Amino acid sequence: MKVLLGIGGSDDSLTALERTVSRAVAAGDELTVAILDNPQSDRSKDEIREKANAVLDDSELEASVRDVSGDPGSRLLDIAESEGFDQIVLGGGQRSPMGKIRLGHIAEFVLLNSHVSVKLVR
Repeated sequence: MKVLLGIGGSDDSLTALERTVSRAVAAGDELTVAILDNPQSDRSKDEIREKANAVLDDSELEASVRDVSGDPGSRLLDIAESEGFDQIVLGGGQRSPMGKIRLGHIAEFVLLNSHVSVKLVR
């Protein structure tokens, strides 16, 4: 399966990175990691890239890592659809005190607009 993982530096996205890499190794998936602009993150794109490369090196998985500029949700959809990805993976989704899931703006946009399957890692 051809998988596009979007990470923006949140703790949820780094959890998604680790879980998606593990799954890609086990399933033989072709993985592309897209580092997104996320003004809500305290981590720089360089820090995120270093973390992604460290996780990939530890797993010995060869994957493409690329910077994605512009509106993160729209850019993920453009890349997924134009390059024939089978799945988009994103981290996110916190439970509210009432038990409902709260999505970040990127995850919500992608879930509502994608023509490609979306996997939300929590």
